Amino acid sequence: MTDFTATKAMFDLPKGVLYLDGNSLGPLPSAAVARVGEMMAAEWGQMLITGWNKAGWMALPTDLGDRIGRLIGAEPGQVVMGDTLSIKVYQAVASALELIPGRKVVLSDNGNFPTDLYMVDGLLRSLGAGYELRIVDPEAVEGAITEEVAVLMLTEVDYRTGRKHDMKALTAKAHAKGALTVWDLAHSAGALQVDLAGCGADFAVGCTYKYLNGGPGAPAFIYVAPRHADNVRPALSGWLGHEAPFAFDLDYRPGSGIERMRVGTPPVIQLTALAAAMDVWDMADMTDVRAKSVELTELFIAEVEAACPELELASPRDPNLRGSQVSFRFADGYAAMQALIARGVIGDFRAPDIMRFGFTPLYIDEGDVRAAVDILADVMNNRLWDRNEYKVRARVT
Repeated sequence: MTDFTATKAMFDLPKGVLYLDGNSLGPLPSAAVARVGEMMAAEWGQMLITGWNKAGWMALPTDLGDRIGRLIGAEPGQVVMGDTLSIKVYQAVASALELIPGRKVVLSDNGNFPTDLYMVDGLLRSLGAGYELRIVDPEAVEGAITEEVAVLMLTEVDYRTGRKHDMKALTAKAHAKGALTVWDLAHSAGALQVDLAGCGADFAVGCTYKYLNGGPGAPAFIYVAPRHADNVRPALSGWLGHEAPFAFDLDYRPGSGIERMRVGTPPVIQLTALAAAMDVWDMADMTDVRAKSVELTELFIAEVEAACPELELASPRDPNLRGSQVSFRFADGYAAMQALIARGVIGDFRAPDIMRFGFTPLYIDEGDVRAAVDILADVMNNRLWDRNEYKVRARVT
């Protein structure tokens, strides 16, 4: 049984703040400060370049990949860390396309995170004539999976509303039609139970700065199913994906298994911060996390709807159909969110009218939910958001 009181004590949460935005940037694990400082002073400072061997820096991407793999139902040795999520999307889709020659359609939906669509659009333009990014409504995805489709690329949990795709059913449908799947787990990893192996997923990617608390700009991960791992050609053939990086051959030979999906030099400082976060996650069972998440989101919805009639639920009402976030629509949602933040309740806003709140049981409890709703009700019912300073858009919303 996960002890959520113990995990909450392991985060450095500012006093007077109710943090409901861990679905965008997770808070600081308290141990990360000392861990990164020690790495910089004792390893980088004293070992210098010998740290790659003495401190085991080169093994961090696969060691941490396995720790994340436990949370997403991956087989051991099938997840590696590095680069950004955008890079990993490009890498996964390009590699998947090569496994199905003759097909040129990548299918996605208009609820996908825009950068995923941008990366695939750019990839297909580079590949030339005949390639198509086909975008449909989320509800139309299953019916749009035809024999034309090479790759089904979806974000499992919608970043705006929390709506959740059925990974197992859609993967099975894709395979029945001869297509491969790429799943973006940016809003799934650490938020709900994921079973990549059990669902038969081909590729998956995700970031670690949201629910996994790796810090701003923390590296992404990529998963490749064992049946593909030694056959897939890495489209981004970086030197650390080479069979023998330090042989410095001029010809590229991919490494074995997931190692071939490495690209550039591992970001050791960020991986060290992520390792501190994973120490907290090692204490958590995803079944417990998901059960508590449902309790918290159900409580939030009930309390908000009772106290704030102006807000319209944008997330699925059935908890089985949503992730670990709740979104409400309000025409002046940006201003309302700024007013909330000014009073210590931090969520975020997504255009055009979404007020978004994330719930991570590792550091959010029932008391936090009720206190946040009290402040939200004050902001809404007394129109505290209707001030000019709250309507000026910042660069990051």
